[in-house]
Amino acid sequence: MRSPVGVFIFITAMLLLDFYFFQAVKTVAQNLSPKAKAIVYGLYWGLTLLAIAGFLMFVYTEQHFLGKKVRTYLFAMIIGLFLAKITALIFFLADDLRRGIQWLAGRLFFNNTDVDGMSSDGISRSVFLSWLGIAAGTTLFGSLLYGFTNQYKYQIKRVKLKFDNLPQAFRGMRILQVSDIHSGSFMDKKAVQHGVDMILKEGADLILFTGDLVNDKATEMDNYKDVFNQLKAPMGVYSTLGNHDYGDYVQWPIEGVSKEQNLENLKKIHAEIGWKLLMNEHVILEKNGAEIALIGIENWSAKARFPKHGRMDIAYAGTEKYPFKILMSHDPSHWQAEVLTKYTDVDLMLAGHTHGMQFGVELPGFKWSPVQYMYPQWAGLYKNGKQKLYVNRGFGFIGYPGRVGELPEITVFELL
Repeated sequence: MRSPVGVFIFITAMLLLDFYFFQAVKTVAQNLSPKAKAIVYGLYWGLTLLAIAGFLMFVYTEQHFLGKKVRTYLFAMIIGLFLAKITALIFFLADDLRRGIQWLAGRLFFNNTDVDGMSSDGISRSVFLSWLGIAAGTTLFGSLLYGFTNQYKYQIKRVKLKFDNLPQAFRGMRILQVSDIHSGSFMDKKAVQHGVDMILKEGADLILFTGDLVNDKATEMDNYKDVFNQLKAPMGVYSTLGNHDYGDYVQWPIEGVSKEQNLENLKKIHAEIGWKLLMNEHVILEKNGAEIALIGIENWSAKARFPKHGRMDIAYAGTEKYPFKILMSHDPSHWQAEVLTKYTDVDLMLAGHTHGMQFGVELPGFKWSPVQYMYPQWAGLYKNGKQKLYVNRGFGFIGYPGRVGELPEITVFELL
């Protein structure tokens, strides 16, 4: 957003939002003393100016200025404040709609005379709705700040899956899924090591990684190869690519490296740390004479803004004779768009990508996140007939450096 036009538009939007929000601040502060009002107003506009100054500093200074950690949290707080005010806006608009209807009714039916104590020279704002909007925005902002403490709070989800066609030799097999590592976002290597230790402690038979090892650049893994190369399993560690692994979200070349070379470097990293990267191909897993197929494809999304590098037709070919098939495909939209319609003998698909939007609510019998309006399958287990999909909430994070409700996940499946 270094474009002067883009910066101007964003700051203008911030100021307009602030002036509108300020009307609610004046409403709730109307009974305060002049001195108290001055303090409230000063704090409000002081915070606004600090947010704008912070935004300008973030945009117009280099990455090394203040360091990655400070810059990450600074930007997250600025955007969080912006989102909190937009949330409050819903309540303020509802109040203005009420005022508009009341004013119109007074003009049409009461000839500008008093209506329920409201004079024709103006209908006052609702103190209740103003407080409600401010409370909603404050709650959102506070929860986002709290989420900073959850970035490395890894949770293990244990899921038992029963399949009638699973060969007897594989019953009881334990598969561990990790997804969306996003190593470029990490700021605490010790915390990441703790997550890997948790994985190793599970002693799974097979480890599967379903894409987005980095945010953009292969070099983001330089400081973490000695952490993730510790992942071992008796039946191997297999991986696929996610949308971020292709480097589509930055301008190349970077430090003399092209986009194409960056992808090749990333592929080499998978090999260096001992992971078998499946690029539109399959492998056969054997146990006590029985065999099942593991299919891995490149990123394939039904959403227009994400790439379709995956070739399920190539990866699937040759697996028809095997009684049980597991598919690793990063984007869960692939399940409804292609797997359920064309590959009805794929028993289990493992995906990631959504992160649960790193923000949501999960209670017994209730699960919600804003991401569900884009992805119907966004976290956890989904079933369609005999076919199953599991969407992992992600090991890492990107953009917002935290998690609210949707904690980083390590999934352990037991096949029955």
